Amino acid sequence: MSNNNNISNLWKKEDWLAVWIGFIVIAIGCIAVLTQSFDFSAAKFSTWHWWENVDEKKSLIDQFNGAFWIKLLRTFLVLGILFAIGIKLQGEKIGKFIPAFIVLFIICIVVRLVSAEFTLNRYLEWAFWALLIGLLISNTIGTPEWLKPAIRTEFYIKTGLVIMGFSVLFSNIAKFGLYGLGIAWIVTPIVIIFMWWLGTKVLKIDNKPLVITLASATSVCGTSAAIATGAASKAKKEDLSLAISISIIFTILMMVFEPMIIRACGMSQLMGGALIGGTVDSTGAVVLAGNALGEEAEQAAVLVKSIQNILIGFIAFFVAIFFATKVDKDPNQKVGAGEIWNRFPKFIIGFFVASLVASFIIQPLTKGMDFNGASAVKAINGVLDQYKNWAFVLAFTSIGLDTNFKSLFKRMQGGKVLWLYIIGQVFNIALTLFAVWFLLSGKIFDIPSLDMFK
Repeated sequence: MSNNNNISNLWKKEDWLAVWIGFIVIAIGCIAVLTQSFDFSAAKFSTWHWWENVDEKKSLIDQFNGAFWIKLLRTFLVLGILFAIGIKLQGEKIGKFIPAFIVLFIICIVVRLVSAEFTLNRYLEWAFWALLIGLLISNTIGTPEWLKPAIRTEFYIKTGLVIMGFSVLFSNIAKFGLYGLGIAWIVTPIVIIFMWWLGTKVLKIDNKPLVITLASATSVCGTSAAIATGAASKAKKEDLSLAISISIIFTILMMVFEPMIIRACGMSQLMGGALIGGTVDSTGAVVLAGNALGEEAEQAAVLVKSIQNILIGFIAFFVAIFFATKVDKDPNQKVGAGEIWNRFPKFIIGFFVASLVASFIIQPLTKGMDFNGASAVKAINGVLDQYKNWAFVLAFTSIGLDTNFKSLFKRMQGGKVLWLYIIGQVFNIALTLFAVWFLLSGKIFDIPSLDMFK
């Protein structure tokens, strides 16, 4: 009986359904790009001005041409149908989900439209606006009951993470070699261990899932790592909301001020970019902050962050084992492989498989092929990235709609959680800075050739 239940989990449990939906989107994206037989691109808002075209930026009205409406409808149908099927397979009523999803999707359109405005887009990512608009609704008029069937935060972001896996290439490790591994893979686990010790032993925060979730968000890549680790540690939705909110706020501050400080210190673009890649949480914010220093810094920042992103799956795996065998272990219960497997977030398998397929199948088989000036993997990711972003917007908007300020402040535990993040991030920056100086200053090792970025 248990074996039958385990098999049925493959099409009844949210984690596995996120994997299948992610794989379906990836497969269609690959076929569309490699055969060039049909268009599968999702809707994307270009940066726009309130007034007429300025600096080649479209006006608000110019966004809504015929091609855009077709892509927007395609995006809605693809995600709406796939998630509705997922809801049905989980034994829930899609009759309540579909109308709620339509409204949620409309709210997400507003989020993406607002976040694409020229001035706002320069400083704040769509994740911030998704969270803010959701919070404004939930803490003013309140989130209506009929909308709640579509508020499926983890389902959306798990699917987005599986799709994101295709963009995480192991070839990036080869590009940056020892330098990238030293900055991204050695510093990160040390920071997590330090923040765990600080949170549980020094600050004595009793909410251990929140501590490990915030530690992962701080040391790896913000919201994506928080979701993966939160699932592995069985963190509550409120814990996840708090960790993501803190991460987004400080990501904005670091994205603006870190490039200024780096430039004032006279640090080289290579070192400055690597520091940004290792310390700024969000990948999108890393690109913007790196670009503020220069092209070389942007490329170095993206490489370091890409290598760091590969750690998401590994960290979730070890957190699942640690919490099953140490943190949540019943003294009278023996924890076996089955319990660890039950705890392990299955969507991480999808993340890894997508990464392996892109790195060791698609990339080698399509080497030398040109798709409008881009490699096959890059062209496919050009399509998949927007589906990933829409899944994330659905998730972050859902977080806002499902979060109450009062409960959020209660979980701050008198400011301890905020101090955990601030002290942990300062430690992260200091340790990353040392690693960057040690590896890229030229004092110990030769400065890597810039050809690696081409």
